Amino acid sequence: MEKVAERNQTLITEFIIVGFGEVPELRPLLILMFLVIYIVTLAGNVLIIALVVADRQLHTPMYFLLWNLACLETCFSSVVVPRLLSSLLTGDRTVSINGCIVQAYFFGVLSTIENMILAAMSYDRYLAICHPLHYAALMNGKVCGQLVGASWISGFLFCAIVNVFMWQLTFCDSKEIDHYFCAFVPMIKLACTDTQTLQLLTFVVAAVVTLIPCLLTLTSYAYIIATILKIPSTAGRKKAFSKCSSHLTVVTVYYMIVFAVSVVPIVNPSKIPEKIFSVFCTFLNPMINPVIYCLRNKEFKECLRKAVRKLSAF
Repeated sequence: MEKVAERNQTLITEFIIVGFGEVPELRPLLILMFLVIYIVTLAGNVLIIALVVADRQLHTPMYFLLWNLACLETCFSSVVVPRLLSSLLTGDRTVSINGCIVQAYFFGVLSTIENMILAAMSYDRYLAICHPLHYAALMNGKVCGQLVGASWISGFLFCAIVNVFMWQLTFCDSKEIDHYFCAFVPMIKLACTDTQTLQLLTFVVAAVVTLIPCLLTLTSYAYIIATILKIPSTAGRKKAFSKCSSHLTVVTVYYMIVFAVSVVPIVNPSKIPEKIFSVFCTFLNPMINPVIYCLRNKEFKECLRKAVRKLSAF
């Protein structure tokens, strides 16, 4: 409170995104790298979206959830990358306070929805492997739609609660956000009003939307692994594992990145910059997911081959 009171009370109307620092020599390399990653991310996720829509073989709950995940990853990348590329190309690193809050809001919304969609996909795989005879009844179109709808609505509502408090903040003193996008923590450090209530609320919301889906995912896979181990034949175990291997890989990579972004900078902030880990979350994770599904999912690979054959026939 004392530090807040001692600050220069000159209010500011825009922020300066520090990004990756003032290193002109690195700018062309960063532009090329982020542009390539963004194009690959869009291409991979749009491919999944198009295949799921076009191929009736993929009109199942599992692929409907995957379709939602691909839409989500496309939006997630588009919230951050175009603005970053524009900043690198033009050199204009300023952004209005309102624009910054909006970007932080949608980043939080999409992160929240991704946690819940991955948990829903884990539940789908749990039913498919542990209750195969009742799968069609337990995971029908209505249930799948309710899970997806609840995920999207919850994401917007939870983050809206935090955003109500964000809009009430005033900012002064420094304009610089030490990040490459409008991240929540660097933003509130610039507030000249008390943020203790907001930080506590954000911690509670983040715990709910991250820990609960994570625990549900872990519980689902605990039952899945226990069920697979009980299958007597090796061929049966491989067949059962193949049903969830793609999603398990995606979930493992995702939570490893979340752990790195959330925990490692707190444990060792001086040696490992937060921005480095955020790059994995913002850029690499949305790009990796389509690659994993394309390489590890036999059904999806077969549909992709059929689509390529049809296109080559023209």
